[in-house]
Amino acid sequence: MLHYLPGFSWSVALCAWLLSVSLTWAGPPNTTAITRLQIYLDNHHFSPGPIDGHYGTFTKRALAYYNTREGRSPLDWQTVLSKAEREIPFVVVTHRLQRSEWKWVGDVPDDLAAQAKQTSLPYTSIKEYLAERYHATVPFLQRLNRRKDLDFLQPGDLVVVPNVKDVFRIEAVRALRRPRGQVQTERYVFVDTANRMASICRGTTLLAAFPITHGRERFVPRGQWKVQNLVANPSFRWDERMLKEGERSTDFHTLPPGPNNPVGVLWMGISKKGIGLHGTNAPETIGRSLSAGCVRFTNWDAMRLPKYLGVGSEVIVR
Repeated sequence: MLHYLPGFSWSVALCAWLLSVSLTWAGPPNTTAITRLQIYLDNHHFSPGPIDGHYGTFTKRALAYYNTREGRSPLDWQTVLSKAEREIPFVVVTHRLQRSEWKWVGDVPDDLAAQAKQTSLPYTSIKEYLAERYHATVPFLQRLNRRKDLDFLQPGDLVVVPNVKDVFRIEAVRALRRPRGQVQTERYVFVDTANRMASICRGTTLLAAFPITHGRERFVPRGQWKVQNLVANPSFRWDERMLKEGERSTDFHTLPPGPNNPVGVLWMGISKKGIGLHGTNAPETIGRSLSAGCVRFTNWDAMRLPKYLGVGSEVIVR
């Protein structure tokens, strides 16, 4: 199938621009403005990665992709910030902790054999739970709550969090809805390993873009593939030989589901054996470290993939 090729004109131009230009242009003047910009881009599914109040590489790339979709200069943060100020009058809101939320928190031993014996791999702290729920880094949450020690939160406490629209709800993962009908054949994902971004497209239209971490260079599955399956709350076969050499061994551990599973809360397998698009247990490393061979997203961005893609969707890796 070559129906998507005409749509690559914008992608080729944008990728060339991103690779050639220095991503150091002046941006929003303060942390509040940057945070509002990040939230706006995240709300529109042009993800900057974890919200942290910094005008970093992936905020700039998300902005560039969004502006390209809107027909503006990739550097135009002023127009987007003006839109964000109208759409997001309050950059932060408060979250009152409920006792029931602690059921998602527990111990995750360092030893893989011990992990394999558990029924799940939960969050290791309530602050980790909150950071993922509101698409933020733990240090940024601490900055928003300077007078609180996030290591000693209790039920009933109020915590200041980013005002994101698509709050990540770990409790809703099992009830994940899969797209039906024509959506899986008319939409595709383009994985740009050079810029570490994944673009969701329909024909020539750019719909969304997310930062990713791709596999080690010798394992990158460049080519054209299709989505074959989708699993919410997957378990993971930890095989060191497979991760390092690309070949299965008999020495492995089957790790249980949970947000601290190495493939996160969602697995979208493709027609390249053993390779998939999936979540992560370390959102702060997205775009900044190599995975074993797959394409990693933050858990909240991974959960957005089924809104656009389904079994049969094209996956193009370049």
